[in-house]
Parts: sequence; C-alpha cells; structure tokens
Amino acid sequence: MKKKILLTGVTGFLGSHLAIAILAAGYKVIALKRKSSSLTRIQSIVSDIEIIDIDGIDFDCLFRDYGKIDAIIHTATCYGRNNESVSEIFAANTEFPLHLLDAGSRAGVKIFLNTDTILDQYLNLYALSKNQFLQWGKFFAKQGNIRFGNIRLEHFYGPDDEPTKFTAHVINTCLNNFPELKLTKGEQKRDFIYIDDVVTAYLILLEEMSKLDRAFVEFDVGSGRSVSIKEFVETVHRITGSKTYLDFGALPYREGEVMHSDADISGLVALGWRCYFDVEAGLNKVIEQERKKL
Repeated sequence: MKKKILLTGVTGFLGSHLAIAILAAGYKVIALKRKSSSLTRIQSIVSDIEIIDIDGIDFDCLFRDYGKIDAIIHTATCYGRNNESVSEIFAANTEFPLHLLDAGSRAGVKIFLNTDTILDQYLNLYALSKNQFLQWGKFFAKQGNIRFGNIRLEHFYGPDDEPTKFTAHVINTCLNNFPELKLTKGEQKRDFIYIDDVVTAYLILLEEMSKLDRAFVEFDVGSGRSVSIKEFVETVHRITGSKTYLDFGALPYREGEVMHSDADISGLVALGWRCYFDVEAGLNKVIEQERKKL
C-alpha cells in the first residue's frame, strides 16, 4: 500500500513542486488548500491527488476520514506582504500548523516536516510566528508523540515563483527591460538554491526521518555557498541580456538586515543529498522557461 503524505500549501510555489515530485516518487498525496486558491500550478496532477479545502475544517475528522497518514509536510505560510493583520499572520503560521500537529500526533502520524525560515525571530511578524510554531514542534517531539523535522530553507527560486519575491522580481524586471531596478548596495550575501534541489532534500528527509536517532532534528537546506546580492543581480542581467539600469545604492538596507547567510548542508550531505545547480545553472533554467511566456 502506498504511503500517505498530507501536504499543506499545495497551490504555492514550493508546495506544488513537492506535490508533483512526491506523487512521482510513489506516494499518495492528500493536499490541503484554501477554497479561494488557484489550482494553476498543480493542474497536471489534480486528478491524481486528494484535495481538501481547509476553510472550516475539523482536524480530527480529517485524520479519521483519511485513515493512516504516514507524514505531514507543512509548506503553507503567510509572509505578511499583503497587509495581513497580526492575528492573520499568527493564525496562518502558528495556529493552523499547531492544530495540524496536535491532531496528527494524536492520530498516530509519525513524521512532521516543517518548512522554517533562516530569519531572526524578531525581524518581522512572519519570522516571529514561524519561530513560535517551531517551539511547539520541539515540545511535541520532546513528549515523544511525533518526529519533528525542521527545515531551515534558504533563498529558493525557480520558474513560476511568486512575482513579489526578490528573485522573481529581479528576473522579471530584467527580462522585460524595465528602465531601472532600484536596489541596495547589494553587499549582503545570500545562499540561493534552485527549486529542484530543494525538492530532492525534502524527499530524502521523508525517507530518512524514521531512521534518525532523535525525535527533533533540524536541517539547513541551501546550496552551501553564498553570493552577494549584487553578484546575483548582475548574473541575471548578463544572462537575460537586459537593458535595465541597475541602480545599486538607491535603496537603504532594511533595519536588522542580515548581511551574510549560507546553509550548513553537512547534515543533508551525510544522508546522501547533493546540490546539483549552482546559481548560474539555476538561473539559466528559470530564465529559459520565463522567456517562453513573453
């Protein structure tokens, strides 16, 4: 019998890529989404997965109605980019996954993979609410109710990403030859990882979590190499052959700006994972696909 995976955020950028890959790997996918969410990203697999609207959902009934679920992968999130209130961000990033974790652990789910952020918990409401849920995950794991894997995801990118994200904004601006792109000085360094490499990391953790000797584990998911924002933008500019003027220094750094971030991927590598795409290779794939839409 196929193992059942309960996946949140299936209509999002990360969730949709995971749903397609998990299905192809032979798992049965039960996907949670908001009633208003578009199915565009998962159109090719809609008939092959179970889709449940979470609006007004009874979590205990969910696990009772769908029988034994082997693992939960939580990717749904609210970044607070659309003027959501404090309570809305808390409900999406802390309260919702806590209901899922609680009901799932009582129903005998063995594994919970949580998608977390590398940001400092006090940087913004998004980071704070994500950290609050992480503390609950640690508590549940300590109680021995469920194995909780916390995935600290670096700056992932790929085709069909959210246009509001920095990477997608830079690519779209350069591809469309907008007159200028206002940026900070670009000295801050980031670990950019292509979506396909992110997906393989989740798949390996899904297989290996039950074999690990601790109930709570944490993994960085990134390339393990950092490049400056300036270098990333200039690479996009070069590959696209863009005429857009790059106005470095036009914007100030954010308060609390992280100036250096890269993933410690030693834990993942020890499980057999590797990163196949460097920044140049990943951007070439994204830009090639995005060009077809123009």
